[in-house]
Amino acid sequence: MVQASPVRDSVTQWVDVCALSDIVPNTGVCAMVKEEQVAIFRVGNEAELYAISNYDPFSKAFVMSRGIVGDRNGIKKVAAPIYKQNFNLATGECLDDETVKIATYSVRVTGDRVEVGIN
Repeated sequence: MVQASPVRDSVTQWVDVCALSDIVPNTGVCAMVKEEQVAIFRVGNEAELYAISNYDPFSKAFVMSRGIVGDRNGIKKVAAPIYKQNFNLATGECLDDETVKIATYSVRVTGDRVEVGIN
């Protein structure tokens, strides 16, 4: 089952990023999608995918794809690798500071290929 991140606007184009097997379960990868760094996470052994901005607003570095995937009270999240703030993978909201939110992207699997939606 593929679970995609919520979309703020409609997707106008899908960009091929990698094979699903290129993303080790419970880790992330970074992809350059139309001049945006996007962190794509595979949660569990299936094709449950999330895509968020790779930019960590706290450390001001492009490192989110290196974060640790986990769960907080049933919410799938990633802990930023530098200062450890936690972000909801589905919404991009910071679970530790409700005033901070990062961009989310649509993501899907077509065949065995991971695609990110852009506007």
